[in-house]
Amino acid sequence: MEIRLRGQKNICDEIADEYEKYIRLGALRPGEKLPSCRSLAGQLGINPNTVERAFTLLEERGLIRTIPKKGAFVCEHLQTDLLARKEAELHLAAMKRAGLTLEEVTDMAKRIFGEGIK
Repeated sequence: MEIRLRGQKNICDEIADEYEKYIRLGALRPGEKLPSCRSLAGQLGINPNTVERAFTLLEERGLIRTIPKKGAFVCEHLQTDLLARKEAELHLAAMKRAGLTLEEVTDMAKRIFGEGIK
């Protein structure tokens, strides 16, 4: 996986967001090992501590598990509920940017959930 830093956020967040994207898309599968902090830091030309902080963020998000002296691995049992909620948030934000009102989004949700159908 190639990580590209765009300079739009702090480096730590960018790395974590890129890996989260790869995990969500299935490009990184459960059980797959991530590169070591040193090798990724060397590839990106940054301090290894920055990569460590990014991996800590991914652990906090429930996406990876770090095993001392073994490395960081994509979680076997991702917190799918957490991922689904975050995905829903992203879609809601996109709807807001598209100009949908809260009422329109609520009506759409009611249709999807089968409530209030007349």
